[in-house]
Amino acid sequence: MRIKIILIVCFFASNIFSQSAFENYYNGKTLRFDFYHSGDKSTEDIIFSKMKEEGIWSGSKKNLIDTLRYGNYFFELHDIESNKVIYSRGFSTLYQEWQTTEEAKQLNRIFEGSVVMPFPKFKSKIVIFRRDRSNNFISLFEHVIDPASYFIEKNSVNNFSNFKIHYSGDSTQKLDIVFIPDGYSKDEMQKFRDDCTRLSGYLFEYSPFDKLKDKINIWGVDAPSDESGTDIPGKNIWANTQLNSSFYTFDSERYLMTSSYFKVKDIASNAPYDQIYILVNTDKYGGGAIYNFYSLTCVDNKLTKQVFIHEFGHGLAGLADEYGNDNTYQDMYPLDVEPWEVNLTTLVNFDKKWKNLIDANTPIPTPSSDEFKNKLGVFEGGGYVAKGVFRPTFNSLMNSFSSNEFNEVCKKALINVVNFYSE
Repeated sequence: MRIKIILIVCFFASNIFSQSAFENYYNGKTLRFDFYHSGDKSTEDIIFSKMKEEGIWSGSKKNLIDTLRYGNYFFELHDIESNKVIYSRGFSTLYQEWQTTEEAKQLNRIFEGSVVMPFPKFKSKIVIFRRDRSNNFISLFEHVIDPASYFIEKNSVNNFSNFKIHYSGDSTQKLDIVFIPDGYSKDEMQKFRDDCTRLSGYLFEYSPFDKLKDKINIWGVDAPSDESGTDIPGKNIWANTQLNSSFYTFDSERYLMTSSYFKVKDIASNAPYDQIYILVNTDKYGGGAIYNFYSLTCVDNKLTKQVFIHEFGHGLAGLADEYGNDNTYQDMYPLDVEPWEVNLTTLVNFDKKWKNLIDANTPIPTPSSDEFKNKLGVFEGGGYVAKGVFRPTFNSLMNSFSSNEFNEVCKKALINVVNFYSE
């Protein structure tokens, strides 16, 4: 009984801390912390770049501590005097994905990284963690932040106007999504606004977002590029665009991404945001997304709707791809470790996944027969491999576009994340 009481007291103490901490520890603005990832397949150094003071803090003032713990990385902000963790968030990166490619065996590369947090009133310490092979978070980098330092940049670059696409209320109590453009010329900014309206409408056609409209704000930023389109290296097409987006990321033709992350953050900072979504002005099929990094989609392909929603599943809730047989990545999911992503399992620790949602008469693993194709189960193949990694349903939007909805496991995760930001 005493243990239970202690746990209950700790729980309520944590809630009281999170609700009062903002006024106690923060000045109401946003602090951006930029860094570099450097290394090869098996090594990584994090190198400090700069800090920037940005606008009014628009994130949650209540849920300051990340209880979801998704992502391949995690950072904490510690108040130095009290040694309390006063802010934390999980995230993933393009660098970590690159490390699972063949190229990472051959050379070293540098990628940009950046996180934002409420601007602290007092000296604080940022600690960045990364999951090891066993999915434990291991400290990788520490840096002391002096909020009075005159080296924290205060100049604003890339000032662009923002506009509301879908507005539900106070940003500190909503999930804020910002749409930012790439490959739209100055003369095409009305097209960008029309695309924002169209894609925003797509979001609310899908469950669970159709029931969560009152918890979401969507913004746009008018940031034109010098030229239209995007880079297509395989066809020797190069466009001078605001965010330097490109097909053939990691030599995968359809993987449309950008490595110019500092620029992405510069443009996004012109509006309140919890999630960044890049709209690329192209009709070529492609897109990509990384958890709490950014999501990206082509806007004029016949499959844009599905690409847009699928990629947002990655960016918002860290949902994994549920398809197999993709040779782009190698050993992304060790078969003796349970993935952190909610919609994959290696059955190493399936009790912590969706086991409690499965009908008692459904076998584990689940056969891919007609009897079970419309049921929740444990179907082999996912996470880019055909064997040893399992997904919740025979098909879903995270598997192939012959399905046009998220499965129950994915919906539950998406609801949890939206609620986390909008409480």
